[in-house]
Amino acid sequence: MDAQQPHWVGKHYSFYSNKECEFYPCHQLPEGQEFNCLFCYCPLYMLGRACGGNFKYLENGIKDCSGCTLPHRRENYGYISEKFAAITQAMAEQEKSGTAPDHKE
Repeated sequence: MDAQQPHWVGKHYSFYSNKECEFYPCHQLPEGQEFNCLFCYCPLYMLGRACGGNFKYLENGIKDCSGCTLPHRRENYGYISEKFAAITQAMAEQEKSGTAPDHKE
């Protein structure tokens, strides 16, 4: 492994492709590119405009990520894992402000 590469490059935990899934592939990637299913439900969704992906907001205010392949490209594992601090911060701010969704079991 190249000393310049991140520690996760080439590791099995950073990539998973479920070709048996009924929805595979849920987004189209360029021919020959591997499809990573590890972040099937993108953890960056809750960051809104700060997610870094290719999305749009629909008229009803819902974030539409159907044109985004950011979480499905092998090389973006590091980008997503680095964003967990921002996700944690956003969740804490929601809790403080009282805007976090209620969790009911």
